[in-house]
Amino acid sequence: MAQSDTVVRILDTAEALFAEKGFAETSLRTITGKAKVNLAAVNYHFGSKKALIQAVFARYLDPFCEQFNRELDRLEKQPGLTLEELLTVLATTTVSVPASKGSLSVFMRLLGLAYTQAQGHMRRYLQEHYGKTFFRFTNLLKQCTSELPDAERFWRIHFMLGAVVFTMSSLDALRDIAASDYDEKTRIRDLVARLLPVVTAAMNAPVPEQPPRLSEQVA
Repeated sequence: MAQSDTVVRILDTAEALFAEKGFAETSLRTITGKAKVNLAAVNYHFGSKKALIQAVFARYLDPFCEQFNRELDRLEKQPGLTLEELLTVLATTTVSVPASKGSLSVFMRLLGLAYTQAQGHMRRYLQEHYGKTFFRFTNLLKQCTSELPDAERFWRIHFMLGAVVFTMSSLDALRDIAASDYDEKTRIRDLVARLLPVVTAAMNAPVPEQPPRLSEQVA
């Protein structure tokens, strides 16, 4: 087997196992056994389990950021950019980038795990390698939601991401439910069309009245 094929086999296997079992629960030995390669091959091509996890993410995020940055170049020059237009570009870019051998739902599951499991190195890696793209996006988002306080915008961005990650990572199950209960066949483009107005409305919702701080309650 050629070297490139070995790398692809390791990445495909690691991606599937990480999504199924989690990062901490998946050992290199499990990956090598499933991929039918020896441990030396993983160490040679990646050096460590942390580097392998990062490489799994890079397969999707590198082409995504390349394409999304081109879109951001255009949007930053567009006068009167609306929130709906910005989120539409984000959604269409997300679903248009091939997710390697796995599906977009598998990658979204991995993205959720990177933030919910104790993977500090992964959050640092995402910030170091893709933080500039995220900053460009959030800067445009801030322009489109200028009435929101910064802290409120922070929470809403993560509420929005949580909704997207959950929905996309549960895509197969949601499709099955829609087909069984509503006799509906759901394509990704249909899902995006339904999800966009929901997250747009959530970002545009009135700011709720803030409860008094604990120190004020005690006083």
